[in-house]
Amino acid sequence: MEAVASEPVTGPAGHVAAEPFDTFYRAHSDRVYRALALSLRDDGLAREATDEAMTRAYARWDRVRTLDNPAGWTYRVGLNWATSWWRKLRRERPPVSEDRHPVAVPPDPAALAARDALDELPLAQRTVVVCRVLLDLSTAETAAVLGVSEGTVKSRLARALAALRTALTEEEDQR
Repeated sequence: MEAVASEPVTGPAGHVAAEPFDTFYRAHSDRVYRALALSLRDDGLAREATDEAMTRAYARWDRVRTLDNPAGWTYRVGLNWATSWWRKLRRERPPVSEDRHPVAVPPDPAALAARDALDELPLAQRTVVVCRVLLDLSTAETAAVLGVSEGTVKSRLARALAALRTALTEEEDQR
């Protein structure tokens, strides 16, 4: 991907208004990819969604760089693109097995259990956990990125964390 000029945009009184796209890409593409991989549970689809989202961010960089959270916007664009891709795929052929994990299986059994528990959450809850924990977005930022109210973010997060605690407690009891 070709980089935009590397000089930052300055605002009033010489304050830096936004970073150039190449700096944004280097700083955020891996985090957006990991967030999408966890949300989508498919490494290849997450890579494609990240590439598509970054391409769209680049094409609209003059507008995207002024947002409060360009990485959150990029994550949401990737998630929307993947959702559309899934819908199209389902119309064209029957569902396939979801045996693939998005990243290499962690060697730590506790990390594997946490990953499996996260995989079991509904997509709406999983995306809230990913936004709040992995992307370190605030409740308000998560609500804006996902297009839901802050109350919805809080309730989904509370339900997701309760489900994760239950699943991890059961896993530990079985060991």
